[in-house]
Amino acid sequence: MSSPYDNPMRRPKIIKVVVHSCVGESGAPLEKAMKILEELTGAKPCIRKAKRTIKDFGIYRGEPISCMVTLRGSKAVEFLKKALAAVGNRIKASSFDKYGNFSFGIREHLDIPGTKYNPELGTIGMDVCVHIGRPGYNVDNIGKEHRITKEEAIRFMKEAFGVEVI
Repeated sequence: MSSPYDNPMRRPKIIKVVVHSCVGESGAPLEKAMKILEELTGAKPCIRKAKRTIKDFGIYRGEPISCMVTLRGSKAVEFLKKALAAVGNRIKASSFDKYGNFSFGIREHLDIPGTKYNPELGTIGMDVCVHIGRPGYNVDNIGKEHRITKEEAIRFMKEAFGVEVI
């Protein structure tokens, strides 16, 4: 009996991992968060600005308030393994969308194995967003049968990363 992954174009893979940290203000806290993200991922983070003004939080439109890094290839898989270990290799089933993408949060970057506390930088929390796809996912007129489903993504994460979906 043949496996659904006998065809190499049908095998799911990690397309990209986006790591995002919002500190809510510009200046020193944002610079510290950028240094922490760069140390964790080995990639240079980019700054994200507020989309609208929220006076109660002291946030103004266009003010830099967060930073993010996009990882692809082996760097993405390597970081994802560490990030999953930080949450105990457990992901809620509700974290997966219908296209097989999923996200989870890490309360403190110190939860990631191999991370040491630096009192000058403090601690930050972060969101990790993972995009799962197949080879050829970026073709303009991709068919619906080539997209990853929620069930396929869950099975892939269980088999490839030993994740427990709760």
